[in-house]
Amino acid sequence: MAKIRVLVVDDQALVRRMVTAILEQDPEIEVVGLAADPLEARTLIKRLNPDVVTLDVEMPKMDGITFLKNLMRLRPMPVVMISTLTQKGAPTTLEALEVGAVDYVAKPSNQSPGQIEAYGEEIISKVKAAASARVSIARADTPTPRVALESQRWDTRRLIAIGASTGGTEAIRNLLQGISADCPPIVISQHIPLEFSESFANRLDRQCPMKVYHAEDGMPIKPGCAYVAPGSHHLLISGRGDALTCKLSDSEPVNRHRPSVDVMFDSVAEKVGDRAIGVLLTGMGADGARGLLKLKENGSMTYAQDRDSSVVWGMPGAAVSLGATDGVFPLDHMADVLVKAASKK
Repeated sequence: MAKIRVLVVDDQALVRRMVTAILEQDPEIEVVGLAADPLEARTLIKRLNPDVVTLDVEMPKMDGITFLKNLMRLRPMPVVMISTLTQKGAPTTLEALEVGAVDYVAKPSNQSPGQIEAYGEEIISKVKAAASARVSIARADTPTPRVALESQRWDTRRLIAIGASTGGTEAIRNLLQGISADCPPIVISQHIPLEFSESFANRLDRQCPMKVYHAEDGMPIKPGCAYVAPGSHHLLISGRGDALTCKLSDSEPVNRHRPSVDVMFDSVAEKVGDRAIGVLLTGMGADGARGLLKLKENGSMTYAQDRDSSVVWGMPGAAVSLGATDGVFPLDHMADVLVKAASKK
């Protein structure tokens, strides 16, 4: 079986050596080249034709975002961004995902053995996922602004629960942009660190018809609003009937994630029952699959994104394998599916 060929692009020699050493621990990965800046990377991409590129966001001669835009326009390929895990760096990382990067890995904040080991596991798994991911062609340079859609005759007694991981920031944005502002309440668990989740929620709020909040403990869940789980907490549902609120929990990660989609789906199934609609979008792994099955068993309608429109068909594919879905649809059809599922009878 051919190895995954990786080009590492970073202006810091120490980081290039560290990423190379980590990736080459895995027998299925080969680092075929190192580049200190985007201009060198461009030459090596033409000569080496790598399967995956790891790309630093901040570099000399040409910043990572500009290089990524050019790359996705001229030669689309899987890119994993290497990002600084700070709130200041979050908008840049989210822009990279919007432009077409498959995923990102945060640079470790310290060099402790435990953190380096965890970082190694993460970057290896994401590079492997990227190698088989479906790469999006470069999108518009500027974010799509909030749009006004006509009323879609929603039954606002329902609640829509959306889970996603790899590729999910853009999938969620695209889905929400097709839903009008008078929608039922929406709760969202996206695998994303705390340093990025608030910027993600703010970005959705600027670009989507409904009001989007970074969820807080005790926040009322209302129609016309969406609530994004903080990257440090599970998002659960509290209350009954029309008096639902967000409940945040810092309990142990589930499926290695906090927030976990399974935790949110389980809570929605318990508190909302057959009034809920569960949606599982693109993502690596299987988080959310069992929770979606529980929703279905409780009478909820459940849907998953199809393979062809997913960046990585791990989570939705796992749900399909469990028989947890009432339907599997392309991302660009999902908003219409939800409108029909949650329309007034």
